Amino acid sequence: MASTALPSTALNAGSVSRLRPLAIARWLEITAAFVIVIVLVGGITRLTESGLSITEWEVATGILPPLTEAAWQEEFAKYRQTPEYRLEASVGGMTLADFKFIFFWEWFHRLLARAVGMVYALPLAWFWLKGAIPAGYKGRLLGLLALGGLQGLFGWLMVQSGLVGDMTDVSHFNLSLHLLTALALLAGLVWTARDMRRIVRSPEAARARLTKAAGIVAAVLFIQLLLGAWVAGLNAGHAAYDWPLMNGRVAPEIDWSSGFLWTLTHDPFLLHFLHRWWAWIAVAALIWQARRTRGTDRLASILLNATFGIMVVLGIATVLSGVSLWMAAMHQLVGALLVAATAWAMNSEGAARQAETAAA
Repeated sequence: MASTALPSTALNAGSVSRLRPLAIARWLEITAAFVIVIVLVGGITRLTESGLSITEWEVATGILPPLTEAAWQEEFAKYRQTPEYRLEASVGGMTLADFKFIFFWEWFHRLLARAVGMVYALPLAWFWLKGAIPAGYKGRLLGLLALGGLQGLFGWLMVQSGLVGDMTDVSHFNLSLHLLTALALLAGLVWTARDMRRIVRSPEAARARLTKAAGIVAAVLFIQLLLGAWVAGLNAGHAAYDWPLMNGRVAPEIDWSSGFLWTLTHDPFLLHFLHRWWAWIAVAALIWQARRTRGTDRLASILLNATFGIMVVLGIATVLSGVSLWMAAMHQLVGALLVAATAWAMNSEGAARQAETAAA
């Protein structure tokens, strides 16, 4: 069979000494860490109902928060025009101090998004101009940059979806698109960083490819993450505070009168139920992935087992705590770490399979 290793002629084009795969790997890992922090802060922003506190997107001037009392009052006045304030927040009363609290989380989330853009784009330009990027990776690195920009766009579309009509929350579809794009970006960063570290050890190492088995695991995990995003967007975590039963029942009562598709994508009780129990299918798939990875990358296997175990425990604790802010935030944080660990494990398995194929 034909080898999928990087062609030596491509790697040796120009000056090999200018290639910096280890530096690129570290840069990608730092960017991935930023993305994980953004996912955590995004979860806190959702849990504190802060996402609609800033009603405009100002790329440059939005970097600084309001600095005077008049500026704060102006921002608060804009928020008071939103359906969330008129139909929900105003009912219990909201002071300027309350508004400053929710404003902080949305502003911090946006500030981190700007920061990660700089952390990624500036080193990319430097590595590119220095000719330090190994052959075959420029397109992928540009693709990750585009994915990051797209994720930011989805974030703004998500906010806009909560500023129209009588919406008191953002669309859970837009929220899931925003979150899952961030997690896809995280997986791409980790995957490419592992490829770079492999090039450090062997410049002509075979590139990792997603195996069919890993693709099945990825699909199962995607469904669980999608369900989790919908649960968050619909506040469906509050559908039940007991476990393993739901409000004392094995399965909740579901109203199917609006049709199967609408119920499947909107009913908080059904989505909470599915998120609970699909998790065990995801666990089985991840155990399968960890076992297949163990022989080639024991550390990746251990990290994968640890993260999905902690995530399950935190998920149950989140329910039993009545959706405690910090418990739910930690659940989302470990979810991001799980995606990173899964990408690492799948990359290691894929590289091993490619090496076997190349040697055949």
